[in-house]
Amino acid sequence: MDFDDVINKRYSVRGYLDKEIEDEKLEYVLKAATIAPTGVNNQPFKVFVIDTKKNKESLSEIYGAKWFVEAPYVLCVVANVDEAWTRPWDGKNIADIDATIVMDHIILAATNVGLGTCYIAAFKADKAREFLNLNDNEVPVLFTPLGYGNAEPRDTPRKEIDEFVEYI
Repeated sequence: MDFDDVINKRYSVRGYLDKEIEDEKLEYVLKAATIAPTGVNNQPFKVFVIDTKKNKESLSEIYGAKWFVEAPYVLCVVANVDEAWTRPWDGKNIADIDATIVMDHIILAATNVGLGTCYIAAFKADKAREFLNLNDNEVPVLFTPLGYGNAEPRDTPRKEIDEFVEYI
C-alpha cells in the first residue's frame, strides 16, 4: 500500500474476526514501533503484546467493550517517564508524546498489512497498571486491539482545512 492508501484506509475497527495473525505481520508491526521517533531518541517505552484468549477477563476490566477482546492480541504502549526527555525550560516530560507517536507507527503499520486497530485511551488506568505490573515510573498510555477487522468504518466527518489551520 502506498502512504495515501494507508492514511485514508485506516479507521477505528470495532469488530474483529477470530483469525490468527501471521508471525511476520506481527513482527512488521512491532518493528514499526522501534523506528518511531522519540525525544532525543531515548525510546522510553515498552510495547506489551497481550494474548486476548489468555487474558480476556483482565482486559475486559481495563476496557469493557466486547469487541476489545475479539482480536487475537491487544497491544499496550507504556511510557517510562524516568527515561523520557524533559524540556529544560518548562519541565514538560514528553513520555506521553513519545508513546503516542509509537502507537501511531504501530497502527499505520498494521493498516499497511491489512490488520485492524482502534486507539483506546478511555481505559481504567489503575486496572491496566495492576494487570501489567508496572513500576511507578511506567504509565500506560494507549491500547489497541490488533487483528483482522470484521466491522465497517463509521461515518467520521472531518473538518475542512480552513477550520483548523491558522497561518501566521
